[in-house]
Amino acid sequence: MAALNGKLTKRLVDNLGPGRHGDGAGLYLVVDPSGARRWIVRVTVKGQRNSKGAPLRTDFGLGGADVVTLNQARERALEYRRMAKSGLNPRYNAKREIPTFEEMARQVHIERLPTWKNAKHGQQWLNTLRDYAFPKIGRMPVDSIGQPEVLMCLSPIWTAKHETAKRLAQRLKTVLDVARSAGFRDGENPVTAIKEGNVLPKVQVRRHHHDAMPWQDVPAFYAELSERSATAARALQFTILSACRTSEVLGMTWGEIDWDAQLWTIPAERMKGGVEHRVPLTQEMLAILEAMKALGGDYVFRGQKRAAPLSNMSMLMLLRRMGRDQYTVHGFRSSFRDWAGEAAGAPREVAEAALAHQVGSEVERAYARSDLLARRRALIAQWSKFVSGAD
Repeated sequence: MAALNGKLTKRLVDNLGPGRHGDGAGLYLVVDPSGARRWIVRVTVKGQRNSKGAPLRTDFGLGGADVVTLNQARERALEYRRMAKSGLNPRYNAKREIPTFEEMARQVHIERLPTWKNAKHGQQWLNTLRDYAFPKIGRMPVDSIGQPEVLMCLSPIWTAKHETAKRLAQRLKTVLDVARSAGFRDGENPVTAIKEGNVLPKVQVRRHHHDAMPWQDVPAFYAELSERSATAARALQFTILSACRTSEVLGMTWGEIDWDAQLWTIPAERMKGGVEHRVPLTQEMLAILEAMKALGGDYVFRGQKRAAPLSNMSMLMLLRRMGRDQYTVHGFRSSFRDWAGEAAGAPREVAEAALAHQVGSEVERAYARSDLLARRRALIAQWSKFVSGAD
């Protein structure tokens, strides 16, 4: 039992910061900058040499700390050390326990956290599996999941929640693909077999378009907004003027604004396309920002709490209260695009750049490095004058 003691405790495992933390006897807890935690053990295989003739010293992963407890990690590390001491390479001789589907999914989630734009997207990925897969197949060994088990998850929601079901299918496929790559499964992925075999019925999905207010009606509506004092009204005015997305406007912080250059720079991690976007600020937009300064807080359009932004439903609810529930906030981007093409005669690449849309092939975008800021500034200024009725 002495071999199962070490320096770490459960509290330390849960709270230690980024880095490699030793438990003793070659066992380490590795904490990534993202917060993901995993176990590794370093052993030297007796009598074996590496390519340089030195003793064969190797690190082996023992699993994520969210699914492998401290004691389990110590037990596995002890097993690996015993094999190495006997001259057996654990890579080929360790007895591998088949993880459950939930264990595998949570490990995949941890490993992919750094690839998501933000924690919310990563959590949504896991929540889909938590809600629709874990209750049915979460406790099953990952090597025992076939087409019937996948259909248990997909069939109940395939027609009623088709978009959710498609996302669930993709996430099931990813987990099972990773399990096969790790040596826990053999054969074809059952999700692929179900798709190629047309096992599930075809669902006709009606494409939903964001209902846009006709651009000719926007100035009158903007004037109505000016008569309201709520923060949601100011946020909606700014959204209309900037032609930006709801999340981009509500997530705006004071540090993103360059008052001297009259420029708002949205960082890449907050953009749908993952590319930094510069938004020219007109006098009308600057006036709104000046008015928001008095409220204080970290966000320009702050919510009830100083450290939190306005709810992403606030502007939509305002539209409904004003009797414009046939329109959406996102639709004002289409209003701007229609105006730019029909009234302003703006070139396509300028109008699309104002919306932070990527135009052309990957090769074309590689050569078109300019974000057309000067031309966009002129277009946004013209739109601002049209919307606000300024001379």
